[in-house]
Amino acid sequence: MKASELFYPTLREVPGEAEILSHQLLLRAGFIRKAAGGVYSYLPLGYRVIKKIMNIVREEMDRAGGQEVLMPIIQPAELWKKSGRWDVYGDEMFRLNDRHNRDFALGPTHEEMITTLVNNDTHSYRDLPLLIYQIQNKYRDEIRPRFGLMRGREFIMKDLYSFDIDEAGLDLSYKKMYEAYNRIYQRLRLDYRVVEADSGAIGGNESQEFMILAETGESEIVYCNNCDYAANVEKAACSAGEASEPEAPIKSLERIHTPGQKTIQNIADAFGIPKDKQVKTLMYLADGELIAAVLRGDRELNEIKLKNVLNCTELFMADETTVRDVCGAGFGSLGPVGMSVKIYADLELATMKNFACGANEDDYHYINVNFGRDFSAEAVIDIRNAVEGDNCPNCDGKLRSIRGIEAGQIFKLGTKYSEAMGATFLDQNGKEQLMIMGCYGIGVSRTMASAIEQNNDENGIIWPVPIAPYHVIIVPVNNKKEEQMDAAWSIYNEFIENGIETLIDDRDERAGVKFKDADLIGIPIRITIGPRSLKEKQLEVKKRWESEAELVDMDKVLDKVKTILADY
Repeated sequence: MKASELFYPTLREVPGEAEILSHQLLLRAGFIRKAAGGVYSYLPLGYRVIKKIMNIVREEMDRAGGQEVLMPIIQPAELWKKSGRWDVYGDEMFRLNDRHNRDFALGPTHEEMITTLVNNDTHSYRDLPLLIYQIQNKYRDEIRPRFGLMRGREFIMKDLYSFDIDEAGLDLSYKKMYEAYNRIYQRLRLDYRVVEADSGAIGGNESQEFMILAETGESEIVYCNNCDYAANVEKAACSAGEASEPEAPIKSLERIHTPGQKTIQNIADAFGIPKDKQVKTLMYLADGELIAAVLRGDRELNEIKLKNVLNCTELFMADETTVRDVCGAGFGSLGPVGMSVKIYADLELATMKNFACGANEDDYHYINVNFGRDFSAEAVIDIRNAVEGDNCPNCDGKLRSIRGIEAGQIFKLGTKYSEAMGATFLDQNGKEQLMIMGCYGIGVSRTMASAIEQNNDENGIIWPVPIAPYHVIIVPVNNKKEEQMDAAWSIYNEFIENGIETLIDDRDERAGVKFKDADLIGIPIRITIGPRSLKEKQLEVKKRWESEAELVDMDKVLDKVKTILADY
C-alpha cells in the first residue's frame, strides 16, 4: 500500500477529549474518529487491526467446534419480557419503537435471541451439544461513555453460547472455551491473566475474566504469590483474618463527644484511634429497604458482594434525609450499636476488639465497642474488597495486586435463560429437560485498545506483530531520488510476493516526518533506504520496540524480515 494513497490523518497534538493513552494514540495515529459520544468510525488502519483480531478469534472459535451465525441487532421486546429482563436491564438499553408502536431494543447482548433461535429448531438430545457464536456490534447507552473504545455506546464483540444436555456437558464446553481463549490471547501476543469474576447482569454461577495487564487498567486484580489463585477484586474472597489483640481484655463501652469529626480520618487525627480500630457504617437501599453495611474503617465495601448477599435487584446508597429519619443522625455519626435496621457485618468485625464507631447521634461516637456484646447482625459475611497483603483463600500465600483491562469473560449460565425462555429438549427417555447453557464473550474493539495500553512508548503505538495493520514500512529518505525509489519499489514488490504486508512511504515529506509517523502508527519493522545504504548495499532494519537499527545486506533483507516476523 502506498502511504500517499492511504487514509490515515495523523495528528501532532493530543486531542483534548482523550483521557487515556490508547484513546489518544488511536486518534493521533488516524485509526479512529469520533462520530458521537461513545461512537467511533474505524479508519483503514484501525479496521485492519480489528479484522486481524476478529480472524484470530474466529479461527479459535471454529477450532473449538463453534459455528458462526449473525443475529439481528434489533431485538423484539417480547423476548426480553419473556426472560424478565426488559424491565430490570436498566437505562443502558437502547429502546425504540417501529411505525406500529412495537417495542424493540438495540442488542446489548444476545442471550434471549440465541436461546429462542436454538430452541425453535432443537428438539432432541441428539441435536446437542451446540456452540454458536457471532462477531457483531453491541449497543449500551453508557451514562458516561469514556476512554475511547474502552467504554463506548457501540462496540464490537464476539459472543458464543453453548447448549448442553447436562452439567458435565457444560463443563466440557466451558473447558473448550477456556482453552480457546488462552490460545487467542497467546496468539495476540498480549500479557494477560485469567481471574475469577462476578457474573454481573448476565447471571450464572461461575465466571472467569481474561484481563490484559496494564498499569492504566480500570480493574484491580489480586493474585497469590504462592499458588495460581487470581481474582478480580469484585470477586476475590476475603477471610476474617486473625483476631486482633486476642489476649486484650474487653473494655467497657464508652460514649465520647466528637464535635465536627465526621470521617474515619478525622477520628484518627483527633483521638489517635487508628483506622483499623474503627468501624464505618454505610447505609443502602436494597430494593427499597434501608439496611446497614458495617466494616473496618480502612476497608472498602464491595457493593457487588453485598448485592449478591442480599439477592436484590437494585442497590443504592441511601440519601441523608432517609437515614436521618430512621437513625436519628446523619452521615459521619452512624454506627451499629442500637441501629434499628438490619445490619450486615463484614467477617473481620467478629475478630476485632474494643473498636470505635458512630453513636447514631450527631457529634458523638462510641469507643470500646465489641461485636456480640454491643450489637448483633443479620449476617456476618464477606462484603469487602480484597487488598494486597490479604491471606490467599486457597493456600498459605499472600495476595498481590496488579491492574488490568477486562477483554474477555466466560460464564456458566446453567438454566437461567433456558428456564425463563422455555428452551427444552427430549432426553433418551423421551422426557423434557432444560438445556444447560454457557456464555462466552470477547470485546474485540476493547482488545485493540487494550493492546495499545500495554504496548506503547513516548513515540506512539508498538503493535504486536499478529495484529499490526502492516508488518513492514519501507521509508525512502528522499522520494525525489530515483535510485532510492527504485530500490524501495523493488523491495516492496518482493515483500508483497512473499505475503508480507507492506506499506511504502512514498509521500513528499521530510525523512523525520516519515519516521515520526511510522513510530506513531506502530508498524513493527521499518526499513530505511538512503544514499549511504544504497552505496554500501546495506539497509537499515529497525524493530519498533528497539532503539537501534541493524544494517542488513540488501540481498538478505527478505530473510531477515521473515525471521523477525516468525519470532514475534
